[in-house]
Amino acid sequence: MRTYIKIILGIGILVVLIIGGASFYITRGLSSGKDMSTNHIDTSQLKNGVYGGKYNGGRWSNEVSVVLEGGKITKINVVKSVLVEKPEVTSELIKNVIEKQDTNVDAVSGATVTSKAYLKAIENALSK
Repeated sequence: MRTYIKIILGIGILVVLIIGGASFYITRGLSSGKDMSTNHIDTSQLKNGVYGGKYNGGRWSNEVSVVLEGGKITKINVVKSVLVEKPEVTSELIKNVIEKQDTNVDAVSGATVTSKAYLKAIENALSK
């Protein structure tokens, strides 16, 4: 009977550690992501080509490549997506950046941190 209680107690402790670790990983970078801002990038001063950029922020880490032609953003490819991606959010955000030709666009409603993470990766690509 005592061995049974020790096993149950051990499993309980293991479950608590797993849940605590997962919670830490899932929320790591959340507050810094909410407060993050992006800066205007003047693409007219950049040469044509493909620019790569990353943002590291827990589960919101991502990597993009930005294609410039004639001083304009013509395409943005997601090289590495955020951990929990919603393709419709990413598509809408990329469409908005290309239309406005700037990273100063509104975040997609309901995906603020994800939006800001992608915008920061795009900014990082173009500010190198």
